[in-house]
Amino acid sequence: MEQNIKLVSVEYDTTATKCELEVKEDPILADSSAYQRLIGRLIYLTITRPDICYAVQLLSQFMHQLKKSHMDSALRVLRYLKKDPGQGILMSSKSNMRLTAYCDADWGACPMSRKSLTGYCIKLGDSLISWKTKKQTTISKSSAEAEYRSMAATTCEITWILGLLQDLNVDHKKPVELHCDNKDTLHIAANPIYHERTKHIEIDCHLIREKIQRNIITTAHISTGEQPADLMTKPLGKLQHKYLLHKLGVLNLYNTPSLRGSVEDHG
Repeated sequence: MEQNIKLVSVEYDTTATKCELEVKEDPILADSSAYQRLIGRLIYLTITRPDICYAVQLLSQFMHQLKKSHMDSALRVLRYLKKDPGQGILMSSKSNMRLTAYCDADWGACPMSRKSLTGYCIKLGDSLISWKTKKQTTISKSSAEAEYRSMAATTCEITWILGLLQDLNVDHKKPVELHCDNKDTLHIAANPIYHERTKHIEIDCHLIREKIQRNIITTAHISTGEQPADLMTKPLGKLQHKYLLHKLGVLNLYNTPSLRGSVEDHG
């Protein structure tokens, strides 16, 4: 990458929407192989960079019939990564061993299929250990339904992590606190009575309520501004993007004095 290319603070252009990426009239590139290789590498990088999950999920949908705007957006992700090469997940040595989870959804996120987007992140103490951005397989009729499907996916991941901790002889007696910013979704989880509006997601309802009754999870409301899973489902402004990254423990090694000193001592 040329040195004079302007670097950026967020991995997506907040002035350009996902709809524009989908329908914008611009040239179709003859060869998409370079784009496909780039997206493959970015997908691999999401293993340690949760901050690019949303953008990579969106861009990975355009592997064929590639347009110039898609490549430009992918190159923007590279410019974002180059701006902070030392950014990554801080695994705190002073952290406790309690799981905390956050789930979110973007209702009707895909402009073509109107399928929603699931996003979640799970922390062990202060350390981020699991995260995901994924398009839902079915169409949700309401934002509460989309959020509930996201909650169910997060619950499955929590169950798997608890099993892993048990195999490692790590005791986790307290229920995992699962945070959601949709009050209707929390009401569905707490209400044992089925209604017409929820019977088509009956399996998800049974799954979540069973985990609540068995004291495996407990649900809690979180304000939208404090919801770190927002990073996984939608583009955010620079300040909110930075704030939620810090809340998740995604820090820049070179700009965090305590971390920089530790690296220099061992360098």
